[in-house]
Formats: sequence, structure tokens, C-alpha cells
Amino acid sequence: MNTKKIVFAGLSALSMTLSPIASSVSTLITPVLAKSVAPATMATPNGVADFGEGNASITIKGNSGQTLVGKKFNVYKLFDAENAVDQESINYTWNDAYKTALQNVVGKKINKSATSVSEYDVIDFLQSLNTNKVEGAQTEQTLEGRYSNYRKFVEALRDEMVKENLAPTTVSVTATRPDGSVKFGGLGYGYYLTDEVTAVQDTHSAASLILTNTANPDAEVNIKSDYPTITKKIAEDDNSIGWNDVGDFEIGQKVPYSFDNYVPNMNGYSTYRAVFHDKMDSALTFNKDSFSITISSAKKSYTLKSSEFNIVQNSGDDTFYAEIPDLKGIVDKQFPEGMNNLHENEYGQNIHVSYNATLNDKAAEKTGRPGFENAVRFEFSNDPDSNGTGSTGETPWDTTVAFTYRINGLKVNNHNKLLKNAKFRLYSDSACQNEVYVNSSPHGYIVMNRDSLGGSDHTGGTRPSSAVEMSSDEKGVFNILGLDQGTYYLKETDSPAGYRELLDPIVINIKPTFTDERNNYNAGEGATDKTLKTLEATAHVKEFLNGAYKESDTTLTTDVAKGSANITVVNYVGTKLPITGSSLTMICLGAGTITVVGALALDKKRKNKKD
Repeated sequence: MNTKKIVFAGLSALSMTLSPIASSVSTLITPVLAKSVAPATMATPNGVADFGEGNASITIKGNSGQTLVGKKFNVYKLFDAENAVDQESINYTWNDAYKTALQNVVGKKINKSATSVSEYDVIDFLQSLNTNKVEGAQTEQTLEGRYSNYRKFVEALRDEMVKENLAPTTVSVTATRPDGSVKFGGLGYGYYLTDEVTAVQDTHSAASLILTNTANPDAEVNIKSDYPTITKKIAEDDNSIGWNDVGDFEIGQKVPYSFDNYVPNMNGYSTYRAVFHDKMDSALTFNKDSFSITISSAKKSYTLKSSEFNIVQNSGDDTFYAEIPDLKGIVDKQFPEGMNNLHENEYGQNIHVSYNATLNDKAAEKTGRPGFENAVRFEFSNDPDSNGTGSTGETPWDTTVAFTYRINGLKVNNHNKLLKNAKFRLYSDSACQNEVYVNSSPHGYIVMNRDSLGGSDHTGGTRPSSAVEMSSDEKGVFNILGLDQGTYYLKETDSPAGYRELLDPIVINIKPTFTDERNNYNAGEGATDKTLKTLEATAHVKEFLNGAYKESDTTLTTDVAKGSANITVVNYVGTKLPITGSSLTMICLGAGTITVVGALALDKKRKNKKD
């Protein structure tokens, strides 16, 4: 069954059902009868489809913020209607085009053969379903309920007409009026069934329920297609940013995510399936135990039990999806205060989902742009006629992004000779008490945030056995991967042989600049300069040279695309200590040599004289 999403509007005094508003009625002076002469397919220039049959109309309004452009409606005129001169009565005669469908459906209800069902039988049966009978063509009626026998009849009639391939007039909404509505104008007075057969192209919508209304000559109904939305956020823990679409984190840190939507109008559904689909970058590891769903109204909140939803991981393109098999059952049980005697509830409660994911070691290979995206979409029931087992709709994906950074370290002496085996540790505090642990990898030293070690960000937890002290390699290189924005303290703990280590830590500050539109991220923008715009880094160095302290600030070379900052740590070549009396010693040695050499010459001269 492909046709769903019925809107039912009657220009009559028959039963009304499912419309959220009362009829908009104007005074009728002269009754007008209609002939079915409308073209087979119509557009809505300026928001109006002109049937050219009379002076009645049906106005359809969409939900707030939801366009009708792109929708398609099949319009069936079931009955002609004639009002009494003084509006005290109304009479119906069936449209032969749909007579057989009416006979077949009503015949089954009143146990008569279809061919023996008369026009009066059909009208009388419909009136038997009318629990809100009124007299007068202009009298407003109370709506029939979404679970009423009247609604079931209309659904059965719609199905029968489709089964019999009875031709409707099709209206494709190409434009709306300034208030967002569309008008089916030029109608003859009658009883119309309008079947919404498509959702808006490239958008997401839940199917419309059946709507009926009474108006002579005008009917106004709100379409019940609901457009659930979902909003995903990431919690940035720096600079009091909080929940938005963009963040940056250390590797090993637990990244908080949430998404919010609202409970859609589920009246008319027996059950309502709701599914949250989530897909994240492979550099993020979903923490299933952190997942929580809370539904809230203005007066109360309810957190779902684990037995009320299912989480399935690594399904298709999803990292995971969380399914609530029957959202309606949960909301009706926990929020019954809005229920009326027609078993219709008041919906619109907030649904808040929260969980976290750990930024894992794969992030070390992709520092800087494009970042690590995480997206969600909401799948929901959109066929109220199917007992909750029919087709579903989906929202577009809503995406957030996270970034991480790196330091490219180089150890040299003041003659630019590369130095190996210089030892370093990284800290998050100036007292160098809270070490930022790292482990070794082929790409460098990868940060292990304490969130993953039983602590919280930079405090607590247990030092892991894999944590190492950093050391410059034979090329003087030591790279630190997976850093957050903010201040770090790089302390040289041991210098290469023959050199003296720095006494004070180097203070490194990493400062990214993000877009001002932090709540409007679109998938893929992390790879451009639209989101992570610039990256700056500075280093403050305090060193002891020639008997005095020297302090300096250096702007480091950065590469925003790679998320890197380059720092060169210099050890100065040491000079020899003074040697006590060094000049005198050399002179004495020379004199001694000269003295020895002179004595030997003199002795030889004396021997020669004797000879």
C-alpha cells in the first residue's frame, strides 16, 4: 500500500476528525452545486489550485516552519452538498465516480451486498459514526477522535478507492500563499477526501493523519504531517563555550555528545518506533555504558530504563543505533496528564540523549583539519494507518566536529647540532605535579588523557604501565600528538651527555581560532578554513646563562591544516672551567724545558774544553 498520509476535508455537516483547528466558516447566501470537471493534474501558482467548479474552497496549512511546497495531494469528491436557503439543513448526493467504493465499504459494515447499498444507506451509516452531531450548515462541530470508528472508516474508503483505481484530481504544490498555506479554490460544495501521497522532496516528514472539517463554503484544516527535527551538540570544555557544534580535545579524553528533539504528535498511532542513528569517525570510540535517554515536560522528567530501548553497534554505516520500539507507549504511561476521553494525549515533550566517546589513538594521524565528525539522524514512524509496522521517515544528518593538535619538537645546541637522548615530560600545571602521560608510537608520543585512566581530564587516575618519558631521537626529534588547546609545561628532565638541562619548564600555549558560527556546522566544513580558521602557539622560556636568568617569549611556527606547532629546545655548549694559574704553569714548564736543555749544552761544552 503506497498511498498514505490522508487529509480529509468535508464541505458538509458530516463528522469531523483529526483537524487541530475549528472550521473557518463564512456566510453562504446561495447554495452552489458542483460538477466534477477539474483537470486531472493541477499546480498551485501563487498558492492556489483553481478547480473551476464553484465558489467553495479548502485551505490547507502546514505545521509551523514546515513548507508544503513539493507535496502532492490526490483529491476525491465523494458527495455533492446542497444547503437549505436559511442554512438550517444540508443534503448530500453521492458522486457516481466513487459510488462503488462507498457501496463496497459500507456494505461490509451493514451486512448488505454492495449493489444493494443505497445513497441513504451510506449517509445514514456515516451519521451513525458521528458522535458530535449538529444541525445547520454553518454550525461548528467538535472533532472526531483519532482513534474513532469514523477515522477507521475513512481509511478503509481511501484504501478501497486506490484498490479500484478510481481517478482523483492530483494537486502538486508548486508555491504557497504568503502565510505558507495552499488553497484548493473553485470547488463545488461537497465532501472531499484529500490523500497526501508524497512527502516534501529532500526533506523529512511524518505522514499526515485524516482531517475532516465542515465549511460552507470554506474549510480550513491543518495538515498533520509532522517534521521531527534533531539537533546534535558537542560539549567544548574550554573558554566556557559549552554545548555547540565544534570542540577540541586531547587523545584519551571522553568527548561529551548530546542530541535533542521532541516527542512528535503520535495521536492516531497504535505504536510509534523511534530510532537514533549515529555515525562517528573511526578516531572516536563509542562508550555504550554512558548512553542515556530522558524525556521531559515542564513538570516532570523520566529517564528510560535500559529495557525500554536497544543499542545495536556497527550496523551498516552506523557506528551504533538506539531504538525505542514504542515511544508512544512510554510517553502515554509516564505522561498521562494530557490524555483526554478520546484517548488522545498531549505531546511535544523534550527528548534528550547524552553519551560520550573517547578520542582514540587514530586521532594522532589526523591532527588539525579536517577534524573528527560525529553525526546523528532520527528515524520515526510516519504511517499512522499501519499499526506502527509501516514505513518510516528520517531527518537529515546533524553533524558536529572535534579537533586535536600536535607539537613538533626538535632538540639542538646553540650551533644547531642535533641532539639525541634529551629527556622530557609534559605537565598540565606550572608546579609540574600533574603529568600529561604519553605512550610511544611510530608517529611520536601520543597523549593519554586521564579520562581514560580512571581520572578526570588532567587529574587523578593511575599512571599506566605504557607511559614513557619522552626522548629526542638521533635527529633530535620528539613529537607530541593529541593535544588540546590551552597551556602545557614541557620540562627537560635530563640533558644529553655533556649538556646542562633547563632548570625551568617551557610554557607552551596553543590557541586555535574557530568560526563565530559555532552552532551552524555542516558536514565537511572541518576540512576548510570555515571552521578551524587559524592556529597560534607561543613558548615562554626561562634559562640561566652567564650567572643570570634570561626570559623570552617566542611565537612558534604553526600549520593549521596539520594542527601543528614547531618548537626548538636549545642547550648551550658549555665552556671549560678556569684552570688555576694556567699561564704560569705553561711558563714554568717552558722555563724548565729551557733550563734542562741549557744544562745539557753547558756540560757538553766543558767536556770539550778538557779534551
